[in-house]
Amino acid sequence: MPKITFLPVNQSFDVPAGERILDVAIANDVPLMHACGGFCACTTCHVLVKSGMDQLAPPEEEELDRMETLDGRTDVSRLGCQSKILGDVVVEIVNLDE
Repeated sequence: MPKITFLPVNQSFDVPAGERILDVAIANDVPLMHACGGFCACTTCHVLVKSGMDQLAPPEEEELDRMETLDGRTDVSRLGCQSKILGDVVVEIVNLDE
């Protein structure tokens, strides 16, 4: 079973393959913002993939289009609402919703 770790809150969870980062965060009260409710209509669930980028499903066109509008985008940026976990991954929350 894949494992995801959220930084800087240092919380880790075992999750079924195919689960989205945002869904794991919501289910476990991890403070990952999601202003649009997880419908890829904003970029508030932006995360930086610290390790395991190859353990996420590749981004689809909708995510890539939305990411073009993201300030602070890097080559390890993903949207939590669109990123499906396939294996172990460590992500850093960019917009910490505390």
